[in-house]
Amino acid sequence: MTKTIVIFVTASSIEEARKIGKTLVEEGKVACCNIVQPIESIFKWQGKLNIEREVLMIMKTREDLFNTVEKRVKELHSYEVPEIIALPITQGAKSYLDWVVKGVDLHNSKTLIVMILP
Repeated sequence: MTKTIVIFVTASSIEEARKIGKTLVEEGKVACCNIVQPIESIFKWQGKLNIEREVLMIMKTREDLFNTVEKRVKELHSYEVPEIIALPITQGAKSYLDWVVKGVDLHNSKTLIVMILP
C-alpha cells in the first residue's frame, strides 16, 4: 500500500493559509487541507521570544510527494523559514487513505489521455 503522510504548515493569516491550501489541492499535490485557527505559537526567532497568533494547515498526501509539497509551500509562503513537517499515517480507514492516494494520483499522473471526438 502507498504510504500516506500528514503535513503541518503554519501561516500568518487565514488568507495565506487558504491561498496555500487551495493551490496545493488544485495542483493535486495534496488531497485535502484542513485549516485550524487561531493557534498560539511560542518560539524564538533571531534570539527574541515571540508569542504569535497563527493558522495551522493540516494536509494529507502521499509520502513520495513531500519534497514537491515542501518546494511549493516555500514558493507561496511569506515566512523566511516556514514550518513544514510531516508525520506518517500509521493507521487509518482504508477507504479514506485510498481516497488520499487517488486524490493526488489523478493530478500527478504522467499518463496522457487523448479524446477523439467525431
